[in-house]
Amino acid sequence: MQFTTQNASEVVIKSRGKFMTRAIDVTEVVSKRFLEGQVEVADIKINSEEFKSQEGRNIRVSTLEITLKRK
Repeated sequence: MQFTTQNASEVVIKSRGKFMTRAIDVTEVVSKRFLEGQVEVADIKINSEEFKSQEGRNIRVSTLEITLKRK
């Protein structure tokens, strides 16, 4: 929606943990169906975050950032 309603030149899709596959699906649908030939993947960043759970354990979660850019 940011490409069409906000006329954005660049959009960053962020996800972490088990939702990373959803970010990949959104990227594929946008670039291959909705805005085919108008948008390309400009950058992909993979990282991880560490935080404490409610029980006090250290948990590491993978993160993903996909940057889409208008051609």
